[in-house]
Amino acid sequence: MDIKPKHIAVICNYELLEDRVGGMDYFFWAFQKACQESNIIVDWFFPNSASYGDYDRFHIIPANHINLESSFISYINKNDVCYTHIMTHFVELCTSFFSTVKKLQKSKIITIDHNPRPIDGYPLKKRIKKRLKGLLYSKNIDVFIGVSNYTSEAIINDFGQFLKLKTQTIYNGVLIDNIIPKTAERNLMNPSFLVVSHLRESKGIQDLIRAVYLLPKSIKNQLNIDVYGDGPYKEELLTLVSDKNIERVFSFKGSQSNLKALYKNYDYLLQPTHMECFSLSILESLAANVPVITTPVGGNLEAIEHLKNGFIFETKNQRALACLLEEVVSGKKRIIGDTRPLIVNRFSISTMVENYIKLLD
Repeated sequence: MDIKPKHIAVICNYELLEDRVGGMDYFFWAFQKACQESNIIVDWFFPNSASYGDYDRFHIIPANHINLESSFISYINKNDVCYTHIMTHFVELCTSFFSTVKKLQKSKIITIDHNPRPIDGYPLKKRIKKRLKGLLYSKNIDVFIGVSNYTSEAIINDFGQFLKLKTQTIYNGVLIDNIIPKTAERNLMNPSFLVVSHLRESKGIQDLIRAVYLLPKSIKNQLNIDVYGDGPYKEELLTLVSDKNIERVFSFKGSQSNLKALYKNYDYLLQPTHMECFSLSILESLAANVPVITTPVGGNLEAIEHLKNGFIFETKNQRALACLLEEVVSGKKRIIGDTRPLIVNRFSISTMVENYIKLLD
């Protein structure tokens, strides 16, 4: 008797943009390939269609400007389809959507949480609302996945301790093969810096700008920081750089398709973020043998060990960042050693895919 292949739905509230190919795109491509090799049929539900990269091999059902959850409900109502598993990425946890899906499908529902939390936590009203949603709707979700231990703990803290038994961590990973490692010695004096970030206020780049302003003129004259990325906060950042008269230090490069080949040209990654889940740019930088200077938010401490593969400074503490930059630029502090093995051993995209495939057993 032939065994019917698994048929899964992956619902991703993630807009597909050819000029912004990120770590999740590489994961989706690798996961699709692994499913195909395992004879698992995948229907992908995204906000839009795409054909760049490996997306031309996907069966994508786009929402096309309709709410993604509503689009999925409409699809399963109109089509004779029975999914063995339903996975969600970037979809809000513990909502009525999951109870509706559970009534319509006998699937195992797996939801993946990629969302950072505010550094000071949620307001009381929101905390109470999340606990109520956990009580009402978590029973419709079979497995909760956090992309870091920080995220898994946040899920339990948000929705209730009773979720502990069905919550686990699967770390985000990066595609190692196309990240070119730095082989030259890091510059002891006057090292080079890059920032890789979506330009929004929560990424804390305004703290970096103000920290640079606090530096002695002799250090500022040696400092060059290239900023890769785009976003809604770009104009505010450019204005702040201009107001502080430090345009010579910062160069805003925009989004770059060949970024993974550029890390190796630098000595350190700067990431002064206020909130994080589990940063792919940190993992990419470490894979390129480029240490990271960042804050202890989200899952950052699960990848960065202070003084070993990077430096940690207090979130929003501009003076602490300025002091750290001065010590690194003057050669008083440096990271010695290869940062790549940690990523190869713990945070590769192949390990990430393997762990997600195991969920389908």
